[in-house]
Amino acid sequence: MEEKFISNNLIENDSALGPIWEEFYSVEFSLNDKGPNYMFKLRNTSLTGPCILVKKDSSVFKQLKVGDILNMEYNPSELSGPSKSWKTQITSINSNYRFTNHSLVELSIIDKLSSEMIKPN
Repeated sequence: MEEKFISNNLIENDSALGPIWEEFYSVEFSLNDKGPNYMFKLRNTSLTGPCILVKKDSSVFKQLKVGDILNMEYNPSELSGPSKSWKTQITSINSNYRFTNHSLVELSIIDKLSSEMIKPN
């Protein structure tokens, strides 16, 4: 599998692999070593890559900032596939008018932590 990289080590899109939400159903992460794990369903509402929908008054939302880099565990849509861990950057946080009091948090995988890689669309 050929890997392509663009500036700042962001992984370039690869349409042959399809959108990341076709391979993975959810992401799981912790904001610190002692904190709880948060799990969110991946959404395909963004043209730039995967995103999650976060309630604005939640404790996790108040701590997320554009530019943050988190180690995220991407969980497969099928139980048979393995989860993948990738360093992921928050690229934008936008209000979502379709879901009142929620924001779309756009994600960009910037570095793989596992031996295999699926690139975001």
